[in-house]
Amino acid sequence: MLKVKGLHAGYSPVPVLHDINIEVGPGEAVAVVGANGAGKTALVRTLSGLVRPMAGSIVKDGVEIGHVPGHRRFEHGIAVVLENRNLFGELSVRDNLRLAEQAGRRARGGAMRFTHDEVCELFPLLRERGSGQVGLLSGGQQQMVAIARALLLQPDLLIMDELTTGLAPRIVKEILAVLNRLRERGLSIVLVEQSVAIAAEMTDRAYVLSVGRVIHEVRRGEWQALLNDKTLVKAYLHG
Repeated sequence: MLKVKGLHAGYSPVPVLHDINIEVGPGEAVAVVGANGAGKTALVRTLSGLVRPMAGSIVKDGVEIGHVPGHRRFEHGIAVVLENRNLFGELSVRDNLRLAEQAGRRARGGAMRFTHDEVCELFPLLRERGSGQVGLLSGGQQQMVAIARALLLQPDLLIMDELTTGLAPRIVKEILAVLNRLRERGLSIVLVEQSVAIAAEMTDRAYVLSVGRVIHEVRRGEWQALLNDKTLVKAYLHG
């Protein structure tokens, strides 16, 4: 699925990420956790094609994509929900989704993993507010639009940056329930998240990032051990 090996990246000429090695398998949910300033956003921007690698490789399904620009990563089955969501605020919910659906259909040669009706079933609000301007929605509602739009690009890998930041607990619970349903459908997920509790609830395993380096890997069944390691949590996760 996705293999990141020896990745160095950042904002030229200064690298932010150093020798990053990450793997995500088919149907797997993996977290990248770390405190503010750990390099999480730089990693998301690099995986999404907004930042070019300085060294190392990003391989998706056996194809090196480090050189592929951000606006074409979805052609390789990758969709990204950025922290700022990057929606068309002046357009309606329906138009935001329609544009993504058209792009996804072209990229997949007409094969649709997710349809408009399906994402509206996941998030009923999308149909209720279909004609409403996205810029007037609440943060939680916009996050639902952003996730739905990403799904309509027909990915098999969904990358999300700080999914729960600033959202009400009720909205977080609703979104996590949807993500669990997507996992059941075999969608691979990378959750880049500061909240260790959210990451532990949602993912199989994790990489702990600090000062641009992976300093710890949480393997399957080891989440509780991480949560109990107060020294690690305090030092690297501000928990």
